[in-house]
Amino acid sequence: MHTDHTVSIRVNGEHRRVSAGLSLARLAADLGLVPEKVAVERNLEVVPRSTLGQVLVEDGDELEIVHFVGGGDVTPALDTWTVAGRTFRSRLIVGTGKYKDFAQNAAALEASGAEIVTVAVRRVNVSDPNAPMLTDFIDPKKVTYLPNTAGCFDAESAIRTLRLAREAGGWDLVKLEVLGEAKTLYPDMVETLRATEVLAKEGFLPMVYCVDDPIAAKRLENAGAVAIMPLGAPIGSGLGIQNQVTIRLIVEGASVPVLVDAGVGTASDAAAAMELGCDGVLMNTAIAEAKDPIMMAAAMKAGVEAGRLAYLAGRMGKRRYADPSSPLAGLI
Repeated sequence: MHTDHTVSIRVNGEHRRVSAGLSLARLAADLGLVPEKVAVERNLEVVPRSTLGQVLVEDGDELEIVHFVGGGDVTPALDTWTVAGRTFRSRLIVGTGKYKDFAQNAAALEASGAEIVTVAVRRVNVSDPNAPMLTDFIDPKKVTYLPNTAGCFDAESAIRTLRLAREAGGWDLVKLEVLGEAKTLYPDMVETLRATEVLAKEGFLPMVYCVDDPIAAKRLENAGAVAIMPLGAPIGSGLGIQNQVTIRLIVEGASVPVLVDAGVGTASDAAAAMELGCDGVLMNTAIAEAKDPIMMAAAMKAGVEAGRLAYLAGRMGKRRYADPSSPLAGLI
């Protein structure tokens, strides 16, 4: 069991971290399934349906959950993802900055289908206490708020910010980013690692923005990061994923979710991230600065879903020469 009272398991081939002491029946229910309508195999042994409520998941369990589908159904029967024991259907996380106003932000969120939004922690406008607030437009009871440390350039300020966020809203699932300098907004990995260690010891569940370095990613995971969020390119650049090799290496080496954070510019970039096997994508500027943010939000939703389906389907192998799709035999 991990220090955050969770266990690591694999469900239908995907890594998940769930609460310790969870029964198989409760796990199925948390995934949106009806226990009476599925069959569960645990570590190559079929679990009788009558005992699903008594059998508890254990660290390292390999689970297969199946049900009957129509012969032509190509939609994955179970395609949710879990971070720190919390399960989500949408693999797209969106930010809340740079929009024309809160109303546009809320409309883009709805179009994206995202269930998590990142929010910055800023001082209350005491000179105008009646000024509109984000919570007036995006209900934190319906959407998961993910407080972040945008604008923090050292571990101390990031830790202080998240302590205030937890006091303000009770949030322990947070996004940590500690920047190195203002020009590139690249993460300072020394300060990021230090902040991760402190936050994890204080009971936070940090999803951590980092460089696209598999060694640094593993150190963050060992320090208590519940998700690794490597940049695809500099924040707000829209350049797309610049180093697919290192992103794939991070995915292959991680036992926590991996989400590309920063650099996405359009829907094909989001699809590319998902085709690498990432669990999700986080973006803000690509939607907020589009000519039509609402339409772009819908495009990003489709891009993430298309990339995920392509990853699950498995792409064809690459060939050096042509291979005709129509048979050559019987030509006139």
